[in-house]
Amino acid sequence: MENKKFSLDINGKELAVEFGRLAGRANASVVAQLGETVVLATCVMAKNRREGGDYMPLSVDYEEKFYAAGKIKGGRFVKREGKPSDDAIVTSRLIDRALRPLFDQRIRQDIQVVSTVLSFDNENDPDILSLVASSLALAVSDIPWNGPLAGLRVGMIDGKLLLNPDYLQREKSDFEVVIAGTESKVNMLEIKAKETPEDKILEAIAFAQPHLNKIVAWQKEIQKEIGAQKMELVFEEPSPEFISLIKTFLQEHLENVVYADHKNPQIGGLSQLREDLIAHMKTKLGEGATNAENLRKLIQQAETLMETEIDQLIHKNILTSEKRPDGRNLDQIRELTCQVDLLPRTHGSALFIRGTTQALAITTLGGPGEEQLFETMEAEGKKHFMLHYNFPPFSVGETKPLRGPGRREIGHGALAEKAIEALIPSKEGFPYTIRVVSEILSSNGSSSMASACASSMALMAAGVPLKEAVAGIAMGLVLGPNSSSYKILTDIQGPEDHHGDMDLKIAGTARGITAAQMDVKIDGLTVEILTAAFAQAKKARLEILETMNKTIDKPRPDLSPYAPRVFTMQISPDKIRDVIGPGGKIINQIIAETGVEIDIEDSGLIFITSKNKETAEKAIAWIENITHEVKVGEVFQGKVARILDFGAMVEILPNQDGLVHISELAPYRVRQVSDIVKVGDVITVRVKNIDELGRINLTLKDAGQ
Repeated sequence: MENKKFSLDINGKELAVEFGRLAGRANASVVAQLGETVVLATCVMAKNRREGGDYMPLSVDYEEKFYAAGKIKGGRFVKREGKPSDDAIVTSRLIDRALRPLFDQRIRQDIQVVSTVLSFDNENDPDILSLVASSLALAVSDIPWNGPLAGLRVGMIDGKLLLNPDYLQREKSDFEVVIAGTESKVNMLEIKAKETPEDKILEAIAFAQPHLNKIVAWQKEIQKEIGAQKMELVFEEPSPEFISLIKTFLQEHLENVVYADHKNPQIGGLSQLREDLIAHMKTKLGEGATNAENLRKLIQQAETLMETEIDQLIHKNILTSEKRPDGRNLDQIRELTCQVDLLPRTHGSALFIRGTTQALAITTLGGPGEEQLFETMEAEGKKHFMLHYNFPPFSVGETKPLRGPGRREIGHGALAEKAIEALIPSKEGFPYTIRVVSEILSSNGSSSMASACASSMALMAAGVPLKEAVAGIAMGLVLGPNSSSYKILTDIQGPEDHHGDMDLKIAGTARGITAAQMDVKIDGLTVEILTAAFAQAKKARLEILETMNKTIDKPRPDLSPYAPRVFTMQISPDKIRDVIGPGGKIINQIIAETGVEIDIEDSGLIFITSKNKETAEKAIAWIENITHEVKVGEVFQGKVARILDFGAMVEILPNQDGLVHISELAPYRVRQVSDIVKVGDVITVRVKNIDELGRINLTLKDAGQ
């Protein structure tokens, strides 16, 4: 491709893109720059079809490079980037959720989209730039794709909406809304908020739409000028006779299975129906048509037709008669059950059940020293609140090897953590490291939102002073032909999740939204549909909160007896070196003799973690003695350290001596210091004065009064 450059002004910043210079072997590549943040986006499609697959094999990767930020990755022996960070995985999923709906889902060639961050300026987030660059790469490539699309971030400070706020502005913002979409439609949302009312979020979405339209129109101009001719993919379609055979069988059986009584489902359900369908197909077609060479292809075609028929059946019944597979009303939540204190030795536990989805959340409290250290391309620091999500195979009745968390587990955990994070007390107010683990024991619809509910209760059960209870719900959508009609579904599960057109997860408190995430299977949604979905989700969230509050409505006043106790004290930063001592001698002595853990911050804030109050008080008293600032008139029990001709040096505090002049040893004239005191004597002294050099002068006169 010939080297081409284009640019667009976005809120006073230039978005510059260049084609044809880098990564020429890819189907298409683009270098995008905003400020001094630079991203290379590439897309490649395999030449050959993947055999045996029943889904579109798209992979989207977001690659953080430490050199982009001028950093060398920590670690003594390994300096190169390893597996992606959780933040990078979340960004990969964000881009994926925006791009995926605009592909023809019949494609079976492997497609890979890679965004590599080449330069990072600590101001312009590469995630939005990567999303736009990925869209442009696909748009100008020969890969069939129904884009382009655009992405933006919206914030709000003091009631004013901000487009693509920088990192400092995002810290002050009431919310962050990452939005992607085509012209006049939204197809992806990622929201982090501080109990923000629904109308403010919708206002942000409406505010972003004209800017999204502008970026999409710009991309279409580029596509028209330099875009390659899209490849024509030939999809092998079954014969009309085969389609008729499969449809006829399904029409007789499908509705009875999909709409079976959810409390007493037919044995085998859809799995059994698939087996019966294949057996019927073999019988009708005969051995000659179903030899080993053709059998796999015919089974795949039959299963695809079955999926299509289920999709059409669910859409028709919901749109025409509001008939859901399990018989619920459109806005009805499945049966809810909540319980706390299931596990006797954990610091806090809660079980949240919604229908057949079960989330068991466990809270563990630790000292400040157990914070999570993190180091990414964008930032490094510590986290004192973590939420981890586990999704074992038995939760969906499957078997597979147990490995570390995959992209799905990391993404769902990040969403649940985001939902709770805004309500977690500050480290200064609650000086504990907090870890919540959500174990999904059974899954049938929105286990991430069940995790938010269970985690909220587990935190309260552990005595964490959570500001409000948090609940979450997953909303679905069934869209009519030509988008002429639609129905919003509350608490989607099973077939509604798989065959529906939207998955919108919204979490928050009674006062507002704390987190949300949306992806779709269509080209996008209007603000009108989103407004209806948000309103229906709020109603459901309040119902769930009511049930949760009946189980536990506020944090426990006391921590579990098995949780550590953390005490705080503030000292002058100038005294930190006195507490630590040369080579850590003093602090290590305190730890060894009391059994506590001590963490000191640069501000002079000290955290003392102990299993019991007595050892903590001993350590606190020790540190207070070390850091105590002596005042005139104070009385101490001091130990005579040295005898001098003109007086005695007395240690009144660790590493703090004062002089008792010979004239201050007694109310009469003393001939020799040793006549009154000897080395090792413990005597009562009073601070007489402190000179301009900070030297402490003591007296025995009237010290005991």
